[in-house]
Amino acid sequence: MKHRTLSVSAALYDGYPLERMLESLARLGVTHVEPTYVAGYTERFDEHAFDEDKAAEYEAALHRHGIRCHAMSAHMDLSRPDAVEAFKRRMDFAHHLGARVINTFTAKRRRAKQFYANVEQLAHHAEALGMWIGLENAGDGADDLLNVAADAPQMLSRIGSTRVGLNYDVGNTVSHRPEIDAAQDALQALPCCVHMHLKDVRGSADGWFFTSLGQGEVGLGALLRAVAGTDIPVSIDIPMRLHRRPDAKPGRARYRVPLADIETTLQASLRYVRQRLGASRTAHTA
Repeated sequence: MKHRTLSVSAALYDGYPLERMLESLARLGVTHVEPTYVAGYTERFDEHAFDEDKAAEYEAALHRHGIRCHAMSAHMDLSRPDAVEAFKRRMDFAHHLGARVINTFTAKRRRAKQFYANVEQLAHHAEALGMWIGLENAGDGADDLLNVAADAPQMLSRIGSTRVGLNYDVGNTVSHRPEIDAAQDALQALPCCVHMHLKDVRGSADGWFFTSLGQGEVGLGALLRAVAGTDIPVSIDIPMRLHRRPDAKPGRARYRVPLADIETTLQASLRYVRQRLGASRTAHTA
């Protein structure tokens, strides 16, 4: 029997206060949240968001609502000159919340040298914390170090750390490389995954829009059947306030999504995932 952690990404509640989000999740029977800090994709934040006092506040709120944290998204360009210091700060914050996985983007291919130099130091920090770094495939259409699953083995081999793997996001592939089968690419990525984001997407002339799982074009059924045979932790990641424009760049709505719409989408997605992974096989453990 396989055991996994099923989380819900905080991106679904973009624009809502922490307490209101956690109250909603607890009411819907969710046991794990994935805090999400991605510049341009979610509410604005600065480096003070990762101070020790902020971590203590978040941890206390989790405890009040009976919610736990297994993974955190803190996506940034790991080739930035300040990436080591900035991402270590995020790792420490995530560790304070009890997270075992921290997810992030990699870098553009032209910045490979600086990326590998930085990630070597970050891998050592992950080992010291007992955490894993989940590198996420890109979604914006630009040439990235991790465009598709086939890029992963060589990249991870060069990094050379068991503390670094993939956080594969099947929804990103749809906009990033629309010519390939995203679900099949996700299947190819499974052996490298330390975590996975579950998205579904509908395309139109205006771009790509995220929808309730099982209601889009990804074809999640076969992927979830394969995931059911593993212990890979997964997170339901439906950033309803966000969409991808026709050029694959993110667009964020001015106003937050009504809470009732969020909860309806999340309830349907929880049912879809649990039915396919098997309720008895999902262990809500950190």
